[in-house]
Amino acid sequence: MNLAVLALEDGTVFEGKSFGASVERTGEVVFNTAITGYQEVFTDPSYSGQIVVLTYPQIGNYGANEGDNEAARPHIEGLVVREFSPLQSNWRADETAQEFLTKSGVPVISEIDTRKLVRHLRSRGVMRGMLWAGEGAAPSAAQLVRKAQDSPSMAGLDLATRVSTPNVYTWDQAVTPCSPSDLEVDPAEVRFHVVAYDFGMKRNILRRLVHSGCRVTVVPAATSAKDVLAMKPDGVFLSNGPGDPEPLTHQAAEVRKLVGKTPIFGICLGHQVLGLALGGKTYKLKFGHRGSNHPVLNKITGRVEITSHNHGFAVDPDSLNLNELEITHMNLNDETLEGFRHRNYPVFCVQYHPEAAPGPHDSHYLFGDFIKLMEAGV
Repeated sequence: MNLAVLALEDGTVFEGKSFGASVERTGEVVFNTAITGYQEVFTDPSYSGQIVVLTYPQIGNYGANEGDNEAARPHIEGLVVREFSPLQSNWRADETAQEFLTKSGVPVISEIDTRKLVRHLRSRGVMRGMLWAGEGAAPSAAQLVRKAQDSPSMAGLDLATRVSTPNVYTWDQAVTPCSPSDLEVDPAEVRFHVVAYDFGMKRNILRRLVHSGCRVTVVPAATSAKDVLAMKPDGVFLSNGPGDPEPLTHQAAEVRKLVGKTPIFGICLGHQVLGLALGGKTYKLKFGHRGSNHPVLNKITGRVEITSHNHGFAVDPDSLNLNELEITHMNLNDETLEGFRHRNYPVFCVQYHPEAAPGPHDSHYLFGDFIKLMEAGV
């Protein structure tokens, strides 16, 4: 088994075993606390530019399959795990997780103390790292630390443009039950045309929109409001995505032109872009929210939702004009803003992921709320 080394910008170094591609990658080292759903994490474009630590100790045991992909390929820069299984045992698997990541050029380091690493990141905050996995002798620890230090910071980095689709396309696939025990209702009749901005969109968002009765046209991140309105949408969706929202000044300006012209629904980075479009500010979290069991209070209903998260930035609620906007959701772990809506126009958004994949289904109702807004119009 080949050697793998993870070096952090503060000089901390971990040595382990390599299970993926024999390459070296830099990225922001972050952690996700979900127990299942590793393939969805691998392929979520929101992880572009990041080396992901999975806190669940055994990864890879159920392999990989086409149906669980959230994009055409993995977007993580590298993977850090306690134990990586080179075998798979699941009736849905097409290949092992190792094969899936290796052919996509993703390095994997295993057999390290991930609890120690995560505690370090929680204490110091997420930081840049270098993951080296290869044959032969590894570069010195000092060399790897220097490469981590020389890599770009996530703050100020526009990654949404990098992962966005270059072309307009349509999506018509609804949610497909993965087994007879999956109690998924049949797709609704198609009644609405939604134009979806792709800032790094997960496929299950598209599936949920179609399942709710939408015909979806996906457009690149830099598409103008004029071009979107020319498509005569019943509603506009703003997707999740990677990187810092603040560099997306063009996108925020175009979204601002859409407010009052069409119903708007934003998720994750889409929530942040909408916040910027409406005069708010964003800031970087110390270690972000990444997992599938974060409690969020719905301030409208008083109910607590267990939700799926993946973000490293947040909208500052104090920067919002609360005469114009209403805060609808708050995170019960740290009281960060998780959702707001416009008081005068059919516009709303949430920071978390109601499409799940992976995660609980408590927040699926938000797609229904979007349908209601489109039924009412502007």
